[in-house]
Amino acid sequence: MMDIRLLRIDDRLIHGQVATTWSKFTGISRIIVVSDDAASHPLQKILLTQAAPPEVKSHVVSIRKLNSIAGHALMNDVKVMLLFTNPKDVMRVHQSGLVFNSVNIGGMKYTEGKQMVTHSVSVDQTDINAFKYLNDKGIELEIRKVPGDRSQKIMDVLKKGNFL
Repeated sequence: MMDIRLLRIDDRLIHGQVATTWSKFTGISRIIVVSDDAASHPLQKILLTQAAPPEVKSHVVSIRKLNSIAGHALMNDVKVMLLFTNPKDVMRVHQSGLVFNSVNIGGMKYTEGKQMVTHSVSVDQTDINAFKYLNDKGIELEIRKVPGDRSQKIMDVLKKGNFL
């Protein structure tokens, strides 16, 4: 089984902070972007894989593909960062059997229908429902842009803002 060092939600996916700070902090050798949307766009796949630091291999896969490679022998003990754009997809991979203990929430930008809960995280009811599911499964849900930031629990932020 692959060694998931960081499972992160960041709708910007691979960018400067992720590619450098988190890669070094977690000691990963591979970044796997898990997005049905990105995996279906060849140009976006190329751009995302080129954004990773040279010493880190990167891939863009669909949720279904992640499920098929997660337990593959070639992934045994490979230190990975899994990147998602939203909590619903994280919930889907958990429901399909992927085991992980925590989710780091970096950025979820504001779009119509969402509400800001912190300066970098916006949610709608679908996001809240996915966070509730993950929390109910005992998974730690922390908001932290970079390793040096103070960690905030998303469920505490949602409760304080009367979203739960």
